[in-house]
Amino acid sequence: MTDTSSYRTLPDRLDNPLKSAVLSWESLLVLVAVAIFIVNSFASPYFLNAWSLSDLTFNFTEKALIALAMALLIISGEIDLSVAAIISLASTLMGLALQYGADTPVLVAVGLGAGIACGAFNGFLVTRLKLPSIVVTIGTMSLFRGISFIILGDQSFKGYPASFAWLGQGYVGWVISFELVLFAVCAIIYWVLLHRTNFGRRVFAIGNNDVAARFSGVRVDKIKFILFCLTGLMSGMAAVLLTARLGSTRPSIAEGWELEAITMVVLGGVSILGGAGSIIGVVLAALIMGLVTFGLGLLNVPGIVMSIFTGSLLIVVIALPILFRMWRQRA
Repeated sequence: MTDTSSYRTLPDRLDNPLKSAVLSWESLLVLVAVAIFIVNSFASPYFLNAWSLSDLTFNFTEKALIALAMALLIISGEIDLSVAAIISLASTLMGLALQYGADTPVLVAVGLGAGIACGAFNGFLVTRLKLPSIVVTIGTMSLFRGISFIILGDQSFKGYPASFAWLGQGYVGWVISFELVLFAVCAIIYWVLLHRTNFGRRVFAIGNNDVAARFSGVRVDKIKFILFCLTGLMSGMAAVLLTARLGSTRPSIAEGWELEAITMVVLGGVSILGGAGSIIGVVLAALIMGLVTFGLGLLNVPGIVMSIFTGSLLIVVIALPILFRMWRQRA
């Protein structure tokens, strides 16, 4: 029997597998993505240009990489609000390494290593000291970005080598960016990890009932620590790509990205309370947010409007299941 417990579904779900798939949350996201694509194609004459569509991918791939790992963390019942600050610190440390003559492989290693170290620090505080993850990561959000401001102040690091810049600006074939290919590979890896391995099943078990998972022999703290490290790793990867794309490092880099990453995860059908979700949904949600932001950009809509949209979308997506349950109870 196919295990569909991890997938969020629309009301009135039926037992027929085909009908369940058609009525799933992921199917709704596909329809929304198609609708937004059609609207954008009519709203701007530049949207259907091949290079414009390629530029669209830069709008979401870096944030979506974080969302892949964040999805597993939220499914387990935890959260990380420090991901944008990790990007800032990792980018700053790469800039420092550049000042000492580091080449591209070393810069990448510094970025990824800094991300893992920050994730491990968060994981240690949560799993060893038993501190709430939301409190820990609010604290480290200020800590990591504060260190960046101490190092850089109002300055910036520039002069990254061309080989490093290619990671954030390069193409592997005509209009297909390296970032998009990397995201596709990571999405497949995380889909297999979450939906086709014992590790993924344990993540769902922890999110559904932490205590029961412990009594079942699941090493809850170890798995949560790994998930925080993975989130840090993906944040470090996003830092490498973003820094390479911008060609510079500033302490204010990636401000507000934690909100967008969490919105992608929740919009993708991952329960904010843990225990349910899918990688396919997260990928579709990332595409939808990329389509919306790119479409608004082509129409010269101010960035503050996008912030309002993102915040409103997060509230609506979290509130919808609660409102539906209340309606069902009254009915």
